Amino acid sequence: MTILVTGGAGYIGAHTVRALREASREVVVLDTLERGNREAVIDAKLIVGDIADDALVAKICADYKVDGVVHFAAYKAVGESMTHPEMYWNNNVASTKKLLATLQRLNVKRFVFSSSAAVYGTPKTAPVNESAPTEPESVYAETKLAVENELTDLAKSSNSAMSSVSLRYFNAAGASSDNKIGEDWSTSQNLVPQVMRALIDKSFKLKIFGNDYPTADGTCIRDYIHVEDLAVAHVKALEYLENGGATTVCNIGTGQGTSVLQLIEMTSKVAKQTVPYEIAARRAGDPVNVYADVAMAKKVLGWQSTRDLQSIIESAYKWHSTHPNGYR
Repeated sequence: MTILVTGGAGYIGAHTVRALREASREVVVLDTLERGNREAVIDAKLIVGDIADDALVAKICADYKVDGVVHFAAYKAVGESMTHPEMYWNNNVASTKKLLATLQRLNVKRFVFSSSAAVYGTPKTAPVNESAPTEPESVYAETKLAVENELTDLAKSSNSAMSSVSLRYFNAAGASSDNKIGEDWSTSQNLVPQVMRALIDKSFKLKIFGNDYPTADGTCIRDYIHVEDLAVAHVKALEYLENGGATTVCNIGTGQGTSVLQLIEMTSKVAKQTVPYEIAARRAGDPVNVYADVAMAKKVLGWQSTRDLQSIIESAYKWHSTHPNGYR
């Protein structure tokens, strides 16, 4: 039987395809390539198309005997979601609803969803666990929570046999250990690729938004998880569902908080050169301190992260040094 990975040509999706193949899974990828990269799909069949095309999805499921889906296909830029909300609701929610309807009709029962810690908004405490209030502060986060809620409703419905795991990612970073899959700093707004860009592209100015937060060094704290560890979490989520696991949500992070300046300091250590940056005003809506309580993932999925911040930075530095233009 085969796992369908939607959005499997994207950054996290491509790493998950690799993890599934390493776990001896048959995999087929469905991606529009609007924002993904054909070159990132390694050792798996890539079909170019849209998850909202129910005839195509049905054909893939029949041809490849699909019995589980890992769903990444979505837009994910927070700022863009605020200026183009209708685009995010259509792509992230309406298209996913079509996908789910098709999968239910075909009796595909296992579904792993790429969600986000952004559903928590600004948590009241850290670490944040899965029972914390969900108070999304962007359209992007709202769309992730909407799909989570849809999956919860399906689990309660007598007309649905689908079970799912929604993985609430914290800050994915790094690149593959063989240096074949990574991020493109020209399209990613994430901190790590922007720090790497400041090192390598001398014309780029890295901005740190605020150094007056109530933290040890005045900068915001986040939970950075190696993308290869994150990929393995999807494999564990599928195994959990295959063993009869019920619909649930799990945080996927390290349980360790790292400040912006600590990340920059680690990058300087790895690269053996100083990262240039300038301090800018705080950005509205940036939470001070967000890192995961990962007890649920360990207990329910049997998963925990294995790589530290230095491993993340080393892999990212190697990737960006050799791929300054991404896959181009």
